[in-house]
Amino acid sequence: MVKKSVLLSAHMATMVEGTGPYGLCQNAAIAVDGGRFVWVGARADMPSEYADWPIQDFGDRLITPALIDAHTHVVFGGNRAAEFEMRLNGASYEEIARAGGGILSTVTATRSASQEALLADALTRVDALLAEGVSCIEVKSGYGLDVATELKMLRVARRIGQARPVRVKTSFLGAHAAPPDYRADPDAYLTKVCIPALRKAHAEGLVDAVDGFCEGIAFNPSQIARVFDVARELGLPVKLHAEQLSNLGGAKLAAAYGALSADHVEYLDGDGVLAMAEAGTVAVLLPGAFYTLRETQKPPVQMLRDRDVPIALATDCNPGSSPLASLLLTMNMACTLFRLTPEEALAGVTRNAARALGLADTGQIAPDLRADLAVWDVSHPAELAYRIGFNPLHARLFGGSE
Repeated sequence: MVKKSVLLSAHMATMVEGTGPYGLCQNAAIAVDGGRFVWVGARADMPSEYADWPIQDFGDRLITPALIDAHTHVVFGGNRAAEFEMRLNGASYEEIARAGGGILSTVTATRSASQEALLADALTRVDALLAEGVSCIEVKSGYGLDVATELKMLRVARRIGQARPVRVKTSFLGAHAAPPDYRADPDAYLTKVCIPALRKAHAEGLVDAVDGFCEGIAFNPSQIARVFDVARELGLPVKLHAEQLSNLGGAKLAAAYGALSADHVEYLDGDGVLAMAEAGTVAVLLPGAFYTLRETQKPPVQMLRDRDVPIALATDCNPGSSPLASLLLTMNMACTLFRLTPEEALAGVTRNAARALGLADTGQIAPDLRADLAVWDVSHPAELAYRIGFNPLHARLFGGSE
């Protein structure tokens, strides 16, 4: 890696808040030293001290912060293409479950897979994300629902960051669903499996944040609070799958714990929005799941805007409700389905995605931040959300290096 370099481009979107649309800068220069930005601005204003540094000239291309996928389930066994076909042929959720489908089919496949098999499979999805300029991904557990497999998933997630030039943030999602042997007593599952797994995973250094699924088909707010109390005891930040299918007040609960994010939030109400605004909790919208499940209840985007709640976007890449491994398509979906602007979409996969992961050193192009960049064969950042099924990535720089 060249320790010092100057990057030149005709167009740059810094995504620094409060600097105008996209933080646009024309005829831009970026000085990088030791994997971090040391100077950013118009090349005509670049200090002379950088004049002799090696130059990478990207010509008429656009430079943006590298993209961040703030909500994924990329580590899992098997796939659920068969039940996708069953749904399209008229089968109900209950019929699919009785036939061995649903989340439990993924749990069975994940429990039986080795770490090596899970890693190899996950890397196919991770590579698709990296090919679209992604430099950081969040990876959840939650398809084990026993101690051994939850730990196995998190170990595989850590290995992704060793196998590829990508930053990985892990989330413990033991409170994803109750397995069949605890279906009648989910509190016992939390006591005997989920919370012990969380403690063991934390002791092994495998957990960056704690997540849960707050829904009628999963866990109620008081049950999630039990898990979050342990997270607080361990000094771990929390986030929550909330208000996806109904409004149980999950977002308000998450905000009360100072959550990094509340995710999905299609059924979020005004009280929940206000609680998130006061707590600084990011709303992570997941249009891939909305699309796949053919939902009709849209997240309250205007209420989020009115309360200045940061809006992030993510793929929610998973085998059941969002088999999506394209953050560019996610941006387009968010604009088309949820009426985000292209600028909001790009902020959602850069600056606000970083906030949703508790990262202060990435997501924007500014001095002292990590030199994680995407270089695009486009002339304006709106093109990134405008196109469908088209990847204009020219280069991805991770810590200043391709």
